[in-house]
Amino acid sequence: MVPITPIHYLILAAALFALGTIGVLTRRNVVIVLMSIELILNAVNLNLVAFSRLWGLNGQVFAIFVITDAAAEAAVGLGILIAFFRNRETVNMDEVDLLKW
Repeated sequence: MVPITPIHYLILAAALFALGTIGVLTRRNVVIVLMSIELILNAVNLNLVAFSRLWGLNGQVFAIFVITDAAAEAAVGLGILIAFFRNRETVNMDEVDLLKW
């Protein structure tokens, strides 16, 4: 049986980051884009904890800060999304630029 090393966590984090980046760049739905951003932030958290385990740093503390930042980003993003949906009745990224008018 192969022991799980920090390299395994880094490979998983790279895969999560790649999936999140692909989701942000290719999707038109704002909800999916927000979920993809959350995937990217979770990949960063996984990297922080893996390096903390590897080198004995305080990566868990930084991961908690990233989690709170992600929660605030999700709350503000969903609030803006709900306001946009009430005005335009769509969550398409192509029409988000209409907010500036």
